[in-house]
Amino acid sequence: MRYLPLAFDLKDRPCLLIGGGAIATRKARLLHRAGARLLVISPEITDELRQLVEDSSGEYFRSRYHEDFLDGAELVIAATGDEQVNAAVSRDAKARRLPVNVVDSPALCTFTFPAIVERGPISIGISSGGAAPVLARRIRAQLEVLLSPGIASLAELAARMRDRVKKALPEARRKDFWQWVFDGPVAGKVEAGKIGEGEKALLQALEQWQGSPAPGGEVYLVGGGPGDPDLLTFRALRLMQQADVVLYDRLVSTEVLDLVRRDADRIYVGKKKEFHSVPQDDINQLLVDLAREGKKVLRLKGGDPFIFGRGGEEIDRIAEAGIPFQVVPGITAASGCSTYAGIPLTHRDYAQSVRFITGHLKEGELRLPWKELAVPGETLVFYMGLTGLSTICAQLMMHGLSPGTPAALVEKGTTREQRVVVGDLTSLPQLAVDEKVEAPALTIIGGVVSLHTKLSWYRDSQ
Repeated sequence: MRYLPLAFDLKDRPCLLIGGGAIATRKARLLHRAGARLLVISPEITDELRQLVEDSSGEYFRSRYHEDFLDGAELVIAATGDEQVNAAVSRDAKARRLPVNVVDSPALCTFTFPAIVERGPISIGISSGGAAPVLARRIRAQLEVLLSPGIASLAELAARMRDRVKKALPEARRKDFWQWVFDGPVAGKVEAGKIGEGEKALLQALEQWQGSPAPGGEVYLVGGGPGDPDLLTFRALRLMQQADVVLYDRLVSTEVLDLVRRDADRIYVGKKKEFHSVPQDDINQLLVDLAREGKKVLRLKGGDPFIFGRGGEEIDRIAEAGIPFQVVPGITAASGCSTYAGIPLTHRDYAQSVRFITGHLKEGELRLPWKELAVPGETLVFYMGLTGLSTICAQLMMHGLSPGTPAALVEKGTTREQRVVVGDLTSLPQLAVDEKVEAPALTIIGGVVSLHTKLSWYRDSQ
Protein backbone atom coordinates (compact mmCIF):
# COMPACT_ATOMS: atom_id res chain seq x y z
CA MET A 1 0.00 0.00 0.00
CA ARG A 2 1.79 3.11 -1.20
CA TYR A 3 -0.88 5.62 -0.12
CA LEU A 4 -2.19 5.53 3.45
CA PRO A 5 -5.81 6.72 3.68
CA LEU A 6 -6.05 9.52 6.23
CA ALA A 7 -8.81 11.89 7.35
CA PHE A 8 -7.65 15.51 7.68
CA ASP A 9 -9.37 17.95 10.02
CA LEU A 10 -9.29 21.08 7.86
CA LYS A 11 -11.79 23.26 9.71
CA ASP A 12 -10.48 26.84 9.67
CA ARG A 13 -7.10 25.60 8.41
CA PRO A 14 -5.37 27.68 5.69
CA CYS A 15 -5.27 25.68 2.46
CA LEU A 16 -3.42 27.16 -0.51
CA LEU A 17 -4.85 26.59 -3.99
CA ILE A 18 -2.81 27.65 -7.01
CA GLY A 19 -5.11 27.98 -10.01
CA GLY A 20 -8.44 29.59 -10.74
CA GLY A 21 -10.18 27.53 -13.42
CA ALA A 22 -12.79 24.77 -13.41
CA ILE A 23 -10.51 22.10 -11.96
CA ALA A 24 -9.34 24.39 -9.16
CA THR A 25 -12.96 25.23 -8.43
CA ARG A 26 -13.84 21.54 -8.04
CA LYS A 27 -11.03 21.09 -5.53
CA ALA A 28 -12.13 24.24 -3.71
CA ARG A 29 -15.65 22.84 -3.30
CA LEU A 30 -14.26 19.86 -1.39
CA LEU A 31 -12.03 22.00 0.80
CA HIS A 32 -14.90 24.38 1.51
CA ARG A 33 -17.20 21.53 2.53
CA ALA A 34 -14.51 20.41 4.97
CA GLY A 35 -14.46 23.90 6.51
CA ALA A 36 -11.04 24.96 5.22
CA ARG A 37 -10.00 28.62 4.84
CA LEU A 38 -9.19 29.06 1.16
CA LEU A 39 -6.16 30.98 -0.04
CA VAL A 40 -6.21 31.20 -3.85
CA ILE A 41 -3.46 32.40 -6.20
CA SER A 42 -4.28 32.98 -9.86
CA PRO A 43 -4.40 35.83 -12.36
CA GLU A 44 -8.08 35.02 -12.92
CA ILE A 45 -10.65 32.90 -11.05
CA THR A 46 -14.18 31.72 -11.70
CA ASP A 47 -17.13 33.48 -10.07
CA GLU A 48 -17.92 30.37 -8.06
CA LEU A 49 -14.37 30.11 -6.75
CA ARG A 50 -14.41 33.77 -5.75
CA GLN A 51 -17.59 33.15 -3.78
CA LEU A 52 -16.11 30.07 -2.08
CA VAL A 53 -13.11 32.15 -0.99
CA GLU A 54 -15.38 34.78 0.53
CA ASP A 55 -17.60 32.21 2.24
CA SER A 56 -14.56 30.57 3.85
CA SER A 57 -13.18 33.91 5.14
CA GLY A 58 -10.20 33.25 2.90
CA GLU A 59 -8.18 35.45 0.57
CA TYR A 60 -7.67 35.77 -3.17
CA PHE A 61 -4.31 36.90 -4.56
CA ARG A 62 -4.52 38.07 -8.13
CA SER A 63 -0.98 37.09 -8.92
CA ARG A 64 1.27 34.47 -10.37
CA TYR A 65 2.75 31.85 -8.07
CA HIS A 66 5.72 32.62 -5.88
CA GLU A 67 7.26 30.45 -3.16
CA ASP A 68 6.54 33.07 -0.48
CA PHE A 69 2.82 32.28 -0.81
CA LEU A 70 3.52 28.99 0.97
CA ASP A 71 4.16 30.83 4.22
CA GLY A 72 1.43 29.92 6.67
CA ALA A 73 -0.22 27.29 4.45
CA GLU A 74 -0.93 23.84 5.91
CA LEU A 75 -1.96 22.09 2.72
CA VAL A 76 -1.18 22.92 -0.92
CA ILE A 77 -2.94 22.12 -4.20
CA ALA A 78 -1.65 23.01 -7.66
CA ALA A 79 -4.23 23.09 -10.47
CA THR A 80 -2.87 25.58 -12.97
CA GLY A 81 -2.59 23.62 -16.22
CA ASP A 82 1.00 24.88 -16.47
CA GLU A 83 3.40 21.96 -15.97
CA GLN A 84 6.33 24.17 -14.98
CA VAL A 85 4.33 26.04 -12.34
CA ASN A 86 2.86 22.81 -10.99
CA ALA A 87 6.32 21.24 -10.75
CA ALA A 88 7.64 24.31 -8.92
CA VAL A 89 4.75 24.19 -6.43
CA SER A 90 5.44 20.51 -5.77
CA ARG A 91 9.17 21.08 -5.29
CA ASP A 92 8.73 24.05 -2.96
CA ALA A 93 6.01 22.38 -0.87
CA LYS A 94 8.03 19.20 -0.44
CA ALA A 95 11.04 21.26 0.66
CA ARG A 96 8.87 22.72 3.44
CA ARG A 97 7.36 19.30 4.18
CA LEU A 98 3.88 20.53 3.34
CA PRO A 99 1.32 18.03 1.99
CA VAL A 100 0.89 18.81 -1.70
CA ASN A 101 -1.39 17.63 -4.47
CA VAL A 102 -0.78 18.37 -8.14
CA VAL A 103 -3.86 17.60 -10.20
CA ASP A 104 -3.38 14.70 -12.67
CA SER A 105 0.31 14.33 -11.73
CA PRO A 106 0.63 11.54 -9.14
CA ALA A 107 4.44 11.64 -9.26
CA LEU A 108 4.40 15.25 -7.99
CA CYS A 109 1.98 14.54 -5.12
CA THR A 110 2.46 13.59 -1.50
CA PHE A 111 -1.29 13.01 -1.20
CA THR A 112 -4.14 12.37 -3.63
CA PHE A 113 -7.85 13.12 -3.50
CA PRO A 114 -9.97 9.99 -3.18
CA ALA A 115 -13.36 9.46 -4.72
CA ILE A 116 -15.67 10.29 -1.82
CA VAL A 117 -18.94 8.80 -0.61
CA GLU A 118 -20.54 11.12 1.94
CA ARG A 119 -23.44 10.54 4.31
CA GLY A 120 -23.40 13.35 6.86
CA PRO A 121 -20.52 12.71 9.28
CA ILE A 122 -19.76 9.43 7.53
CA SER A 123 -17.31 9.75 4.65
CA ILE A 124 -15.59 7.01 2.66
CA GLY A 125 -12.61 7.65 0.43
CA ILE A 126 -11.69 5.33 -2.43
CA SER A 127 -8.18 5.86 -3.73
CA SER A 128 -6.19 4.32 -6.54
CA GLY A 129 -3.19 6.49 -5.76
CA GLY A 130 -3.79 8.31 -9.02
CA ALA A 131 -3.35 5.12 -11.05
CA ALA A 132 -7.01 4.63 -12.05
CA PRO A 133 -9.26 7.52 -10.93
CA VAL A 134 -12.10 6.42 -13.24
CA LEU A 135 -12.11 3.00 -11.55
CA ALA A 136 -12.18 4.68 -8.13
CA ARG A 137 -15.20 6.72 -9.22
CA ARG A 138 -16.91 3.57 -10.45
CA ILE A 139 -16.39 1.90 -7.08
CA ARG A 140 -17.78 5.03 -5.44
CA ALA A 141 -20.92 4.76 -7.56
CA GLN A 142 -21.36 1.15 -6.44
CA LEU A 143 -21.02 2.14 -2.79
CA GLU A 144 -23.42 5.06 -3.21
CA VAL A 145 -26.30 2.73 -4.05
CA LEU A 146 -25.51 0.32 -1.22
CA LEU A 147 -25.51 2.91 1.56
CA SER A 148 -28.86 4.13 2.80
CA PRO A 149 -29.34 7.92 2.83
CA GLY A 150 -30.57 7.42 6.40
CA ILE A 151 -27.13 6.36 7.56
CA ALA A 152 -26.28 10.05 8.08
CA SER A 153 -29.09 10.40 10.63
CA LEU A 154 -27.97 7.17 12.27
CA ALA A 155 -24.42 8.48 12.64
CA GLU A 156 -25.70 11.75 14.09
CA LEU A 157 -27.82 9.84 16.61
CA ALA A 158 -24.78 7.76 17.59
CA ALA A 159 -22.75 10.95 18.11
CA ARG A 160 -25.42 12.38 20.42
CA MET A 161 -25.66 9.17 22.43
CA ARG A 162 -21.97 8.25 22.53
CA ASP A 163 -21.14 9.76 25.93
CA ARG A 164 -24.34 8.43 27.45
CA VAL A 165 -23.61 4.89 26.28
CA LYS A 166 -20.01 5.20 27.46
CA LYS A 167 -21.18 6.05 30.99
CA ALA A 168 -23.89 3.37 31.05
CA LEU A 169 -22.00 0.34 29.77
CA PRO A 170 -18.58 -1.14 30.45
CA GLU A 171 -16.16 -1.20 27.54
CA ALA A 172 -16.63 -4.94 27.03
CA ARG A 173 -20.33 -4.48 26.20
CA ARG A 174 -20.24 -1.22 24.26
CA LYS A 175 -19.15 -2.72 20.96
CA ASP A 176 -21.91 -5.33 21.06
CA PHE A 177 -24.46 -2.66 21.95
CA TRP A 178 -23.53 -0.42 19.04
CA GLN A 179 -23.52 -3.43 16.73
CA TRP A 180 -27.08 -4.15 17.87
CA VAL A 181 -28.08 -0.51 17.32
CA PHE A 182 -26.70 -0.35 13.80
CA ASP A 183 -28.11 -3.71 12.70
CA GLY A 184 -31.41 -3.76 14.54
CA PRO A 185 -34.73 -1.94 14.97
CA VAL A 186 -33.13 1.35 15.98
CA ALA A 187 -31.41 1.62 12.60
CA GLY A 188 -34.63 0.53 10.87
CA LYS A 189 -36.62 3.33 12.47
CA VAL A 190 -34.01 6.02 11.84
CA GLU A 191 -33.51 5.02 8.20
CA ALA A 192 -37.30 5.14 7.76
CA GLY A 193 -37.24 8.76 8.95
CA LYS A 194 -38.60 8.02 12.44
CA ILE A 195 -35.63 9.53 14.24
CA GLY A 196 -37.50 10.27 17.46
CA GLU A 197 -38.77 6.71 17.68
CA GLY A 198 -35.28 5.42 16.95
CA GLU A 199 -33.78 7.48 19.75
CA LYS A 200 -36.48 6.29 22.15
CA ALA A 201 -35.82 2.66 21.19
CA LEU A 202 -32.08 3.16 21.73
CA LEU A 203 -32.60 4.59 25.22
CA GLN A 204 -35.00 1.80 26.17
CA ALA A 205 -32.53 -0.80 24.95
CA LEU A 206 -29.71 0.89 26.84
CA GLU A 207 -31.63 0.42 30.11
CA GLN A 208 -32.10 -3.27 29.31
CA TRP A 209 -28.45 -3.75 28.45
CA GLN A 210 -27.39 -2.23 31.76
CA GLY A 211 -28.95 -4.97 33.85
CA SER A 212 -29.92 -7.87 31.59
CA PRO A 213 -28.96 -9.75 28.44
CA ALA A 214 -29.25 -8.08 25.07
CA PRO A 215 -32.76 -7.23 23.79
CA GLY A 216 -34.49 -9.58 21.40
CA GLY A 217 -34.02 -9.75 17.67
CA GLU A 218 -35.90 -8.49 14.65
CA VAL A 219 -37.56 -9.93 11.56
CA TYR A 220 -36.94 -8.70 8.01
CA LEU A 221 -39.66 -9.73 5.56
CA VAL A 222 -37.97 -9.22 2.20
CA GLY A 223 -39.17 -9.67 -1.36
CA GLY A 224 -36.47 -11.39 -3.39
CA GLY A 225 -38.05 -10.60 -6.76
CA PRO A 226 -38.73 -13.06 -9.57
CA GLY A 227 -35.21 -14.45 -9.87
CA ASP A 228 -32.72 -12.02 -11.40
CA PRO A 229 -30.55 -10.70 -8.53
CA ASP A 230 -30.18 -7.38 -10.34
CA LEU A 231 -33.84 -6.73 -9.55
CA LEU A 232 -33.31 -6.70 -5.78
CA THR A 233 -33.81 -3.38 -4.01
CA PHE A 234 -30.84 -1.77 -2.29
CA ARG A 235 -32.61 -2.07 1.06
CA ALA A 236 -33.20 -5.79 0.51
CA LEU A 237 -29.51 -6.33 -0.16
CA ARG A 238 -28.47 -4.44 2.97
CA LEU A 239 -30.76 -6.49 5.19
CA MET A 240 -29.68 -9.72 3.52
CA GLN A 241 -26.13 -8.89 4.58
CA GLN A 242 -27.18 -8.28 8.21
CA ALA A 243 -29.23 -11.42 8.88
CA ASP A 244 -28.14 -14.11 11.33
CA VAL A 245 -30.58 -16.67 9.93
CA VAL A 246 -32.63 -16.83 6.73
CA LEU A 247 -35.87 -18.69 6.04
CA TYR A 248 -36.33 -18.96 2.29
CA ASP A 249 -38.88 -20.27 -0.20
CA ARG A 250 -38.61 -22.47 -3.26
CA LEU A 251 -39.11 -19.46 -5.54
CA VAL A 252 -35.99 -17.70 -4.26
CA SER A 253 -33.35 -18.17 -6.94
CA THR A 254 -29.91 -19.53 -6.15
CA GLU A 255 -28.35 -16.31 -7.43
CA VAL A 256 -30.42 -14.25 -4.98
CA LEU A 257 -29.75 -16.61 -2.08
CA ASP A 258 -26.00 -16.35 -2.75
CA LEU A 259 -26.18 -12.68 -1.77
CA VAL A 260 -27.22 -13.49 1.80
CA ARG A 261 -24.49 -13.13 4.41
CA ARG A 262 -22.33 -16.20 3.98
CA ASP A 263 -22.19 -17.19 7.64
CA ALA A 264 -25.96 -16.89 8.17
CA ASP A 265 -27.88 -20.06 9.01
CA ARG A 266 -30.24 -21.11 6.20
CA ILE A 267 -33.57 -22.86 6.71
CA TYR A 268 -35.58 -24.03 3.70
CA VAL A 269 -39.34 -23.65 4.21
CA GLY A 270 -40.48 -23.87 0.58
CA LYS A 271 -43.72 -25.28 -0.73
CA LYS A 272 -44.54 -27.41 -3.74
CA LYS A 273 -47.88 -28.65 -4.98
CA GLU A 274 -49.47 -30.77 -2.26
CA PHE A 275 -46.20 -30.73 -0.27
CA HIS A 276 -45.18 -28.21 2.38
CA SER A 277 -41.75 -28.81 3.88
CA VAL A 278 -42.86 -26.73 6.87
CA PRO A 279 -46.56 -25.90 7.58
CA GLN A 280 -47.38 -22.18 7.49
CA ASP A 281 -48.27 -22.01 11.20
CA ASP A 282 -44.91 -23.55 12.04
CA ILE A 283 -43.12 -20.98 9.85
CA ASN A 284 -44.90 -18.16 11.66
CA GLN A 285 -43.91 -19.55 15.05
CA LEU A 286 -40.33 -20.22 13.96
CA LEU A 287 -39.91 -16.57 13.01
CA VAL A 288 -41.08 -15.56 16.48
CA ASP A 289 -38.89 -18.10 18.28
CA LEU A 290 -35.72 -17.17 16.39
CA ALA A 291 -36.26 -13.44 16.98
CA ARG A 292 -36.80 -14.06 20.70
CA GLU A 293 -33.38 -15.69 20.74
CA GLY A 294 -32.00 -12.28 19.82
CA LYS A 295 -31.36 -13.10 16.17
CA LYS A 296 -31.85 -10.96 13.10
CA VAL A 297 -34.18 -13.13 11.05
CA LEU A 298 -34.53 -12.72 7.30
CA ARG A 299 -37.73 -14.09 5.81
CA LEU A 300 -36.83 -14.15 2.13
CA LYS A 301 -39.65 -14.68 -0.36
CA GLY A 302 -39.75 -14.87 -4.12
CA GLY A 303 -41.46 -11.91 -5.78
CA ASP A 304 -43.23 -9.54 -3.40
CA PRO A 305 -44.14 -10.82 0.08
CA PHE A 306 -47.55 -9.14 0.07
CA ILE A 307 -48.67 -10.42 -3.35
CA PHE A 308 -49.72 -14.08 -3.03
CA GLY A 309 -46.81 -14.58 -0.65
CA ARG A 310 -48.58 -15.02 2.70
CA GLY A 311 -46.41 -12.22 4.02
CA GLY A 312 -49.39 -10.62 5.71
CA GLU A 313 -50.06 -13.76 7.74
CA GLU A 314 -46.47 -13.98 8.91
CA ILE A 315 -46.14 -10.33 9.86
CA ASP A 316 -49.49 -10.47 11.66
CA ARG A 317 -48.10 -13.20 13.95
CA ILE A 318 -44.85 -11.29 14.46
CA ALA A 319 -46.72 -8.10 15.35
CA GLU A 320 -48.89 -10.02 17.84
CA ALA A 321 -45.70 -11.23 19.52
CA GLY A 322 -44.43 -7.65 19.86
CA ILE A 323 -41.31 -8.30 17.81
CA PRO A 324 -39.81 -5.45 15.72
CA PHE A 325 -40.03 -6.05 11.97
CA GLN A 326 -39.39 -4.45 8.61
CA VAL A 327 -41.05 -5.23 5.28
CA VAL A 328 -39.21 -4.68 2.01
CA PRO A 329 -41.25 -4.99 -1.20
CA GLY A 330 -39.90 -6.91 -4.15
CA ILE A 331 -40.65 -6.88 -7.85
CA THR A 332 -43.61 -9.22 -8.18
CA ALA A 333 -43.56 -11.98 -10.79
CA ALA A 334 -46.26 -10.36 -12.89
CA SER A 335 -44.21 -7.22 -13.41
CA GLY A 336 -40.78 -8.84 -13.69
CA CYS A 337 -41.69 -11.80 -15.90
CA SER A 338 -43.92 -9.84 -18.25
CA THR A 339 -41.23 -7.19 -18.71
CA TYR A 340 -38.52 -9.74 -19.46
CA ALA A 341 -40.91 -11.46 -21.88
CA GLY A 342 -41.56 -8.21 -23.77
CA ILE A 343 -45.24 -8.17 -22.76
CA PRO A 344 -46.45 -4.83 -21.33
CA LEU A 345 -49.24 -5.43 -18.84
CA THR A 346 -51.11 -2.34 -20.03
CA HIS A 347 -51.17 -0.65 -23.42
CA ARG A 348 -53.54 1.99 -24.77
CA ASP A 349 -54.43 -0.15 -27.77
CA TYR A 350 -54.85 -3.47 -25.95
CA ALA A 351 -55.47 -3.24 -22.20
CA GLN A 352 -56.59 -0.45 -19.89
CA SER A 353 -56.38 -2.53 -16.71
CA VAL A 354 -54.65 -5.58 -15.30
CA ARG A 355 -55.63 -8.21 -12.73
CA PHE A 356 -53.40 -10.45 -10.64
CA ILE A 357 -55.16 -13.73 -9.88
CA THR A 358 -54.19 -16.88 -8.06
CA GLY A 359 -54.63 -19.98 -10.18
CA HIS A 360 -54.06 -22.29 -7.21
CA LEU A 361 -56.51 -25.19 -7.07
CA LYS A 362 -58.42 -25.55 -3.79
CA GLU A 363 -59.87 -28.99 -3.14
CA GLY A 364 -59.29 -29.80 -6.80
CA GLU A 365 -61.34 -26.84 -8.05
CA LEU A 366 -60.66 -23.36 -9.30
CA ARG A 367 -63.35 -21.04 -7.99
CA LEU A 368 -63.10 -17.59 -9.56
CA PRO A 369 -65.55 -14.88 -10.75
CA TRP A 370 -65.19 -15.97 -14.39
CA LYS A 371 -67.80 -13.58 -15.76
CA GLU A 372 -65.92 -10.60 -14.29
CA LEU A 373 -62.64 -11.87 -15.71
CA ALA A 374 -63.87 -12.58 -19.23
CA VAL A 375 -63.93 -8.97 -20.43
CA PRO A 376 -62.04 -7.34 -23.30
CA GLY A 377 -59.45 -4.62 -22.75
CA GLU A 378 -57.96 -6.25 -19.65
CA THR A 379 -54.81 -8.25 -19.00
CA LEU A 380 -55.12 -11.30 -16.75
CA VAL A 381 -52.07 -12.61 -14.92
CA PHE A 382 -52.42 -15.97 -13.17
CA TYR A 383 -49.96 -16.95 -10.47
CA MET A 384 -49.56 -20.68 -9.79
CA GLY A 385 -51.87 -21.41 -12.71
CA LEU A 386 -49.98 -24.12 -14.57
CA THR A 387 -51.90 -27.06 -13.07
CA GLY A 388 -55.27 -25.42 -13.69
CA LEU A 389 -54.37 -24.00 -17.11
CA SER A 390 -56.93 -26.06 -19.05
CA THR A 391 -59.69 -24.99 -16.65
CA ILE A 392 -58.64 -21.33 -16.83
CA CYS A 393 -58.72 -21.24 -20.63
CA ALA A 394 -61.96 -23.22 -20.88
CA GLN A 395 -63.81 -21.08 -18.34
CA LEU A 396 -62.72 -17.81 -19.91
CA MET A 397 -63.94 -18.98 -23.34
CA MET A 398 -67.17 -20.28 -21.82
CA HIS A 399 -67.83 -16.87 -20.27
CA GLY A 400 -67.22 -14.84 -23.39
CA LEU A 401 -63.56 -14.37 -24.21
CA SER A 402 -62.65 -15.16 -27.82
CA PRO A 403 -60.83 -18.49 -28.34
CA GLY A 404 -58.22 -16.51 -30.28
CA THR A 405 -57.32 -14.31 -27.31
CA PRO A 406 -53.50 -14.31 -27.10
CA ALA A 407 -52.04 -16.12 -24.10
CA ALA A 408 -48.53 -16.91 -22.89
CA LEU A 409 -46.65 -18.92 -20.32
CA VAL A 410 -43.44 -17.44 -18.91
CA GLU A 411 -41.37 -20.20 -17.33
CA LYS A 412 -38.65 -19.23 -14.82
CA GLY A 413 -39.02 -15.60 -15.81
CA THR A 414 -36.07 -13.16 -15.49
CA THR A 415 -33.60 -16.03 -15.05
CA ARG A 416 -31.14 -17.55 -17.51
CA GLU A 417 -33.56 -20.46 -17.94
CA GLN A 418 -36.48 -18.24 -18.96
CA ARG A 419 -38.79 -19.60 -21.69
CA VAL A 420 -41.83 -17.94 -23.20
CA VAL A 421 -44.49 -20.11 -24.83
CA VAL A 422 -47.09 -18.14 -26.79
CA GLY A 423 -50.45 -19.30 -28.10
CA ASP A 424 -54.10 -18.49 -27.48
CA LEU A 425 -56.86 -19.75 -25.19
CA THR A 426 -57.44 -22.72 -27.47
CA SER A 427 -53.86 -23.84 -28.00
CA LEU A 428 -51.99 -22.86 -24.83
CA PRO A 429 -52.92 -25.89 -22.65
CA GLN A 430 -51.61 -28.35 -25.26
CA LEU A 431 -48.53 -26.21 -25.91
CA ALA A 432 -47.74 -26.40 -22.21
CA VAL A 433 -47.75 -30.20 -22.48
CA ASP A 434 -45.82 -30.35 -25.75
CA GLU A 435 -43.16 -27.90 -24.53
CA LYS A 436 -42.97 -29.58 -21.11
CA VAL A 437 -43.42 -26.30 -19.26
CA GLU A 438 -42.62 -26.60 -15.57
CA ALA A 439 -43.28 -24.45 -12.52
CA PRO A 440 -42.64 -21.73 -11.68
CA ALA A 441 -44.57 -20.43 -14.67
CA LEU A 442 -46.72 -17.33 -15.01
CA THR A 443 -49.79 -17.23 -17.27
CA ILE A 444 -50.56 -13.98 -19.09
CA ILE A 445 -53.79 -13.62 -21.08
CA GLY A 446 -54.88 -10.66 -23.20
CA GLY A 447 -54.16 -8.66 -26.32
CA VAL A 448 -50.85 -7.40 -24.94
CA VAL A 449 -49.37 -10.88 -25.46
CA SER A 450 -49.38 -10.22 -29.22
CA LEU A 451 -46.60 -7.67 -28.63
CA HIS A 452 -44.17 -10.32 -27.37
CA THR A 453 -42.38 -10.96 -30.68
CA LYS A 454 -41.93 -7.26 -31.38
CA LEU A 455 -40.91 -6.15 -27.89
CA SER A 456 -38.99 -9.17 -26.64
CA TRP A 457 -35.50 -8.14 -25.55
CA TYR A 458 -34.39 -10.81 -23.09
CA ARG A 459 -33.17 -13.98 -24.79
CA ASP A 460 -35.02 -17.17 -23.88
CA SER A 461 -33.04 -20.24 -22.86
CA GLN A 462 -34.18 -21.90 -26.08
